[in-house]
Amino acid sequence: MSSATVPHGAQPAPAPAQSPRRRRSARTPLVAHGQPMVWLQGGALAVCLFMIVGLLYVVFRQGMATFWPGPSLQVRTHGGAVYLGEVVREERYRPDPALLDGLPESARGPARDALAREDGWARRRLIYTANFDLTQTHHHWVSDFEIADEERPEWALVIERATNDGRFNGVPVAFLIDGKEVATDPADVWAKFNEHHGPVRQRFQRRVKIEKDQGGAVSRREEEARLGLRRAELEHGAGSPEYAAAASKLDEVNDWAAKEHDRLNDEIAHLNGENARYAMRLAAGGQQKMLPLADVVRAYPANRVGYWGKLGIYTSRWWEFLTDEPRNINSEGGVFPAIWGTAAMTLLMSLVVVPFGVLAALYLREYAKAGPVISAVRIAINNLAGVPSIVFGVFGLGFFCYIIGGSLDDLFFRSRLPSPTYGTGGLLWASLTLALLTLPVVIVATEEALAAVPRSMREGSYACGASKWQTIRRIVLPRAMPGILTGMILAMARGAGEVAPLMLVGAVKLAPSLPVDSEFPFVHPQRSFMHLGFHIYDVGFQSQDSESAKPMVFTTTLLLIALIATLNATAMLLRNRLRRRYAAGQF
Repeated sequence: MSSATVPHGAQPAPAPAQSPRRRRSARTPLVAHGQPMVWLQGGALAVCLFMIVGLLYVVFRQGMATFWPGPSLQVRTHGGAVYLGEVVREERYRPDPALLDGLPESARGPARDALAREDGWARRRLIYTANFDLTQTHHHWVSDFEIADEERPEWALVIERATNDGRFNGVPVAFLIDGKEVATDPADVWAKFNEHHGPVRQRFQRRVKIEKDQGGAVSRREEEARLGLRRAELEHGAGSPEYAAAASKLDEVNDWAAKEHDRLNDEIAHLNGENARYAMRLAAGGQQKMLPLADVVRAYPANRVGYWGKLGIYTSRWWEFLTDEPRNINSEGGVFPAIWGTAAMTLLMSLVVVPFGVLAALYLREYAKAGPVISAVRIAINNLAGVPSIVFGVFGLGFFCYIIGGSLDDLFFRSRLPSPTYGTGGLLWASLTLALLTLPVVIVATEEALAAVPRSMREGSYACGASKWQTIRRIVLPRAMPGILTGMILAMARGAGEVAPLMLVGAVKLAPSLPVDSEFPFVHPQRSFMHLGFHIYDVGFQSQDSESAKPMVFTTTLLLIALIATLNATAMLLRNRLRRRYAAGQF
């Protein structure tokens, strides 16, 4: 009988058991394969990207649409109120039924029927009426059931003023020269405005230039002479020949300054008198307002401007925003001082934090021996990265401003005391404070970059007879430079967006004069400065009219993002060039 034959009555042999490997794999849970975690991580990344893109989309859309001019709408309510302005927002809401009781009897029934058809919902629109000096408000909510009639006046003008009263919306009534009406038809008034507004603005800007440049130069020379007298008194005494010479020079400068001020005041009075000849009277909401042409920055008939005209206004507003100074309590005008301050502070911070961060990382990675002290230092660096930024601001105010700055004032600027020079917030102290804030980022990134350089390159350098410093300078640092620049990029991105420390060590609400000018020593790092982040906070949360300031918040946020992206892109281009040059040092 063959071995394959099964005897009668015998039980068949059991099937061979599966291998242990196959049994274990059959019972392995799905999580152990990693697919759920991969999907979870991918989903989390998708959610984060969606949130970032959504935020950028909202900021970009709101910011880019801020300066586009819209039509002017005039509504008349059943109560007789007239509102003229631009509709900035509309929404649906459930009005209180008691609001309908204030309507006339003829309008009350249709209003109740309209609410009944909409299940109690009504539409209301927010109209930017401006004209704060007349109405003491900037915006008005108007519900549809309150409106008796509405129209778009053909000659409704939007006036952007240089004063803190903000915009003015009205219909031109008359154009006046030397107090006499030379035009009363709206078209003629608009033609006269275009004829005279350009020269008036040129004279206005000439007056501002005289006040800031020439008048400022005279005042600075007076201040220098006064400080010279004070310095002579402190160093030589009130009865010394040096003091007498300084007093004589002060008298001479004061006589010269008085003549210069008189001359400049006469020139300013002449320009003001010439501009005062021209004015325009407008009607709005049953009232009239006389506007001097010198106060008008820009004007346009909102309902007569075509697409290309609106594009020109839009471009002009953007140019003003990027190159001019703020006006109307920072809610209008430009932000050039804030752009300059943000860029200067970020670059100065980078010039300080990168060398110190690289030197600290070099010592910790290449020279220091492992031990409890180095471990404590590393722990301190890691903990420093988690300290709230306002704590750095308090430290910067106390250490840099009061201790170091106060000492500098005592040593070199005693004649200016009690007015501080370096003993208060300024561009220099703000940059140093943010350098401390971002120092852990640079140290950690530099250490990782140094550790990524292959050890074989170091050993090859040593084998060729190079010293440790020569190896670090010629082999390690060039190949670690992309990682160092990565740390600098992260530091710039964080430092440029910080606001809390700057509120204590230098950033102010308004500082139109830049810390750089034509006067010796040309650069003044002790001066306060404007910052885009602080500007966003001030406009968004400290403005008297939050609705008018909201568009400026989005626009300034968009500009801050663009500025940080530009600085980071420049650093990234440099990093990529270094990576291509030292391909072996990539990690």
